[in-house]
Amino acid sequence: MRARHLILAALAAGASVSLAPPAAADPYKWCAQYGGFWGGGGRNCGFVTYRQCMATVHGIGGSCEPNPFYTGRRETTGSGRKIRKHRRE
Repeated sequence: MRARHLILAALAAGASVSLAPPAAADPYKWCAQYGGFWGGGGRNCGFVTYRQCMATVHGIGGSCEPNPFYTGRRETTGSGRKIRKHRRE
């Protein structure tokens, strides 16, 4: 009887995990890092493209870097396969 309760509890826990809604993807792939005076500055991770980010920091100073929290689609070929980067050895 005790084993039956453990099995039912495990099944219920598994069902609740599989029914959880998926997390929302962060579509913003690029962050602008602004300089600022005396080590201040700011960060804006609201850019979909690198070109958008660079247009924002142009003239006011700063740089663009990949968003560490980006959870959107990865780059793929037209067939849906990941693009492989070739290493030089």
